[in-house]
Formats: sequence, C-alpha cells, structure tokens
Amino acid sequence: MLDIPYICLLLTIKFEYMENISRRTAIKTFLAGGVALATTGIEAAVAAKKKTDVREPLKGNVRHSVSKWCFGDYNLDEFCEICKHIGIESVELLDPVDWPIVQKHGLTVAMAQGAGLGIDRGFNDPALHDELVASYEKVIPMVADAGLTNLICFSGRRNGATDLQGWENCEKGLRRLIPLAEKHKVVLTMELLNSVGHKDYLCDHTVWGAELCRRIGSPNFKLLYDIYHMQIMEGNIIENIRKYSQYFSHVHTGGSPGRAEIDETQELYYPAIIKALMETGYKGFVGQEFVPAQEDKIASLEKCIRICDV
Repeated sequence: MLDIPYICLLLTIKFEYMENISRRTAIKTFLAGGVALATTGIEAAVAAKKKTDVREPLKGNVRHSVSKWCFGDYNLDEFCEICKHIGIESVELLDPVDWPIVQKHGLTVAMAQGAGLGIDRGFNDPALHDELVASYEKVIPMVADAGLTNLICFSGRRNGATDLQGWENCEKGLRRLIPLAEKHKVVLTMELLNSVGHKDYLCDHTVWGAELCRRIGSPNFKLLYDIYHMQIMEGNIIENIRKYSQYFSHVHTGGSPGRAEIDETQELYYPAIIKALMETGYKGFVGQEFVPAQEDKIASLEKCIRICDV
C-alpha cells in the first residue's frame, strides 16, 4: 500500500530543488546577459569615440597654405608635419634655405621670399632699381630650380608720388625683370598692404595694383590680394574679388580688426568670401595669415582652415 504522505513529502522536496535550480540558472543567465550588454555598450562607446577622433577630410576645392611667421613657436620640420596632417599643402613666406625642408615633407612654398629690400624700399623708388633688379635676378632662377612659382615683391613707400608717378616708377623697374621671370615661369607678386599700419605704402588699393598689372601686361606679374589689408583700406571685398581676381596669384586671410582669427569674433564672413573667390575660377592658394588667439594654436589653425574649406 502506498504511503501517500511520504510520496507528497518527496514531491515537495523535488519541486523545491528544481525551483532553486531554475532560480540559479535564471540569475546566471541574467548576469551573463548583463555582462554581454555592458560589454556591447562599452565597445559601442569606444567605437563612437574612435569615429569622432577621425578628421573629416577637406573638400579639395581650395588649395590651403599658411604663413609660418604666425606660428613661430614651432620648428619648421614639426610644423610641416602638423600641416600635412591637417591637409594643408603649403607653408609660405620662407627664404631659400627653408624651401627644401618644406619640400621633403611633400609640401610646397606657395609664396617664396628672399629677394628685395623689404616692404618700405620697393619699386616705387627709381634710386633702388639697380639693387632690386640685382637681387631678383639672383633669386628668380632659384625659385624656378626649386619648382616654385610665386616670388613676393613690394611697391615700397609712396614718398610723395602721385598714383601716376607710382605706376610709372614701378613699371620701369619691374619691366627689367619680366623677361627673366617669363623665361623661368616665375610670377613676381606684389602684395597689397594697408597704408595705415604700413605707413605711406603705395600699393594699398586693389584698383591701383590691378592697373599696374594691366600696364605691365604679363602673366608673370600679379598681385597678392590680402583680404585683411584690403578690408582696412576699402572693404567691398567680394565685389573687388569678382572684378580683379584675374590679377591675383595668391590670397591671404586675416580677421579684421587686428589680424585676428577668421571666426565669428571679427567682421568678415570668410565662407562667403572664399566661395566668391572660387566661383571666379581662381586656381591659386589661400594662405592663412592670422595671429592665433587660442592657447592651442594648432586648433586655431585647423579651425580657420575649415572655415575656408568651402
């Protein structure tokens, strides 16, 4: 005869044992799932971080350059590597001794220097022509041998000359160099500067520089259109770009006032300016020439490059 109470006791023990097993299994399963979820979440976060660390490539429409003097704290080798990482193609306003350093990093020098007598002593002074011509005759072949194109020059001070006298003086001196520049495919590039900070500088308006280009009539003499300087002297940046860009071999940026960073802290809207420049068919470089405001100067540089990367 079956012992019913004993059987019931055995069944109760079995059910309790099975329930405990199920609970432990459930807990283990839950914990394992939690670890898996946590691991997946961490991996996703790491992947997202890596994604944000990857630089968005530049658009490739603008040829970017930068003036080394604005970043004097960096040695040239180090600075070239930084520029290359950002996507900048040129480090400029460098003397011949520095050109090979830039080029070994796969970059170029969009605006070379190393000839002439400085900003104040330029082609407006006929008494300086022989000395200026000798200097440029020496450096023009060096620019060509290095595979570079643009070589900076200056009008110098007005010294009481009228616009007409200034055109005649500069044309007379520069014409002596044009055959050599054409032979070597070097472009002598006169910078447009403001005559407020650079007292009495002659080539201080776009229309004056454009007329000098027209008079000389060679593709091997053009202008360096400095947006910062021309904002000080005349404003009307976009209209003048549209009118005169055929005479530009190079362009400089800079926030106004104060040669500031070209962000919202100054008065020029660079995306529209560079867009208008590119719409003219301009093929030269856009050179950043501003004084960094941030402690991290390279962050300032990359920010301003991207502002111009239309």
